[in-house]
Amino acid sequence: MKRYLSILAAAVFVGCSCPDVRNEDWLIDPEFSHSYVSLSSDGKDLTIGNAMVSRTFRLEPSLTTVSLLNKMTGEEMVRAASPEALITIDGAEHILGGLDGQRERGFLLPEWLDGMTPSDGFFRLKGYTEGVITEKIHWARSRWALNKEAATGKTVTFELEGEGNIAVRLIYSVYDHLPVISKQFEIVNGGEKGIVIDSFRLEHLAFAEPDSPSGGNPDDFILPNIHVESDYNCGGSFSHTETCITTHWVEDPEYTSQRNYSLKTRCILDVNPPVGPAQEVAPGETFTSFTVYEMPYDSWDRERRGLFDRHFYRAVAPWTTENPIFLHLTSVDPEVVRTAVDQCADVGYEMVIISFGLRDGTLDMEDVSPENIARFREFVDYAASKGIEMGCYSLLASRSVDDANDCINPVTGKPGGMTFGNSPCLCSEWGERYFENIEKFLDLTGMKCFEHDGSYPGDVCASTSHPGHRGLEDSQWNQFRKITELYHRLSEKGVYMNVPDFYFLNGSNKTSIGYRETNWSLPRASQIIHTRQLNYDCTYERPQSGLWSFVPLAQYHGGGDAATIEPLHEHLYEYRTLMFQNYSTGVQACYRGPRLYDTEETRQTVKEIIDWYKKYRVILNSDIIHLRKADGRDWDGLMHVNPAGEEKGLAVFYNPLDTSITRTVKLPLYYTGLDRTARIREQEGRPGTYRIARDWSVELEVTIPANGYTWYVIE
Repeated sequence: MKRYLSILAAAVFVGCSCPDVRNEDWLIDPEFSHSYVSLSSDGKDLTIGNAMVSRTFRLEPSLTTVSLLNKMTGEEMVRAASPEALITIDGAEHILGGLDGQRERGFLLPEWLDGMTPSDGFFRLKGYTEGVITEKIHWARSRWALNKEAATGKTVTFELEGEGNIAVRLIYSVYDHLPVISKQFEIVNGGEKGIVIDSFRLEHLAFAEPDSPSGGNPDDFILPNIHVESDYNCGGSFSHTETCITTHWVEDPEYTSQRNYSLKTRCILDVNPPVGPAQEVAPGETFTSFTVYEMPYDSWDRERRGLFDRHFYRAVAPWTTENPIFLHLTSVDPEVVRTAVDQCADVGYEMVIISFGLRDGTLDMEDVSPENIARFREFVDYAASKGIEMGCYSLLASRSVDDANDCINPVTGKPGGMTFGNSPCLCSEWGERYFENIEKFLDLTGMKCFEHDGSYPGDVCASTSHPGHRGLEDSQWNQFRKITELYHRLSEKGVYMNVPDFYFLNGSNKTSIGYRETNWSLPRASQIIHTRQLNYDCTYERPQSGLWSFVPLAQYHGGGDAATIEPLHEHLYEYRTLMFQNYSTGVQACYRGPRLYDTEETRQTVKEIIDWYKKYRVILNSDIIHLRKADGRDWDGLMHVNPAGEEKGLAVFYNPLDTSITRTVKLPLYYTGLDRTARIREQEGRPGTYRIARDWSVELEVTIPANGYTWYVIE
């Protein structure tokens, strides 16, 4: 399908002019873009790519990236030849590939390459093989998901040989239907003695800079327009931008023709772990790095860049599109548990998660005694008999175990000073027992959801007595591997994982949307507006199916009666509104309390919302186009779009005012994939036919009831 595509994605905006060039847009129909590997006629250059992005390597006289081409814009992103990687083994740094002698580092001309010389290197290119992308995690696909397909594409593995029978495999992958190229490496120790991988730089690319003022603060310079993310992500927060610990934009002092007088422009992409890994590799063993993903954008527009990001996660981490409907239960009283399960089954909920801060008992996943297992297995079996999955909560990092098992601060030599204050070391004796018991608890009880709070935030540990790491330098790598190996296994067993840290690329299904917990202690009227603001702001870069929000049915962090929904029938307007706001965005909230309804009217309300959500589940989990943010002064709203769906769009409008309002809204339909006309119907009414303007919009007269909402289906 062909569509008008503006480099600035102007079609998203109201009042834009029609682009002059007709191109294929992968966000609407990605099927045109297939991966390929090609060798130049002279055998000197090899290119991997698809219709949107390509990376070209010079093979002789040394393996070197000479092009990273953004085909969507025609922009060459590489300005200079650089090594393919740098690896320190047994204290000696080795350069992999690279060419020296480039006469000008502001740009690279192909005719210069034959006159350049190989960088001094321990490893030399032996050859390469082609292959196909395979799944890193074989997730179980055991419940509803917007995408259950594995990403496909092609790989090229360059084989480099070094002295002492040490070999390196550089593995590049290019995806079908995505403007993404990924990279990782393997080191194979074929020698007779062990080696230590002290540190490495997986990527060291000289990018063309989009911004380089002669003066000013380099922190304020615009970075290259590309998404770079690795699956070594652990910063103790909810988004890639806050947890990415491997992406570093650094200076290039050899680039003497840059505009910045101090040569401080950050135009080298270094991708490396901040500590270590300090990994021992015995003879016959292989060390594997993390994977870095690189995706150029074709626009600086936030919405379009966000669409790139959301499509990336849905394709590379499709488990994030699972989105079960769950209750956060605040009780372990058997009668309350059975009633909650019965209510969930009655109104169409799919999962019960036994929460933290229980009012009438405890749930300790670390307790794998037969008595504890039997107690919760009974709950799970009862829930299963009603078609409901059950899960529970465990806290990891933001607590202290004891001095022997906590992370040791390398500055003080004592526990404390970690991301969350004190934190247990995942490679301590306690840590090893913890992970064993958590997995055993899930296996033996049959629970299918794991809410893992305070997940590993990247803390280091200077202890030399913990069994799972030798000291400071290998502590981060080993702890990260400990937790992600658990997540991989649980994903493959079909365990759904809520993790309030950014582990999307390692199997977690959902993370927090990103809220201040005390906001749920504000009065209900404030929570209604805050919820819409939260759902609007936090769904640009992450798919809504991978996010949870919150609704305090019972009291949470204070606020008293003014903040909570209980008794539910007394605050039915707020309950219904909060439910609709979340479900209409596709965001699951932690409805935290002892029950879902307390009267027949409340039951009917919950069931009506859930039935509506399930009817439109595909479109409500599809891409969001942000229309107007809630400010309490006038209408606000958003629109879902899915050019491949039965419903091409679904727009939702809210009115925070005490009187009904009518507004003419210019609705942008570019990402619906519709061409000339759109059939639009309000709620369950009869559709009208609208002619789509040259700027891909239609004018829609919208009437929204006082303190209410309305919605439109677009076909």
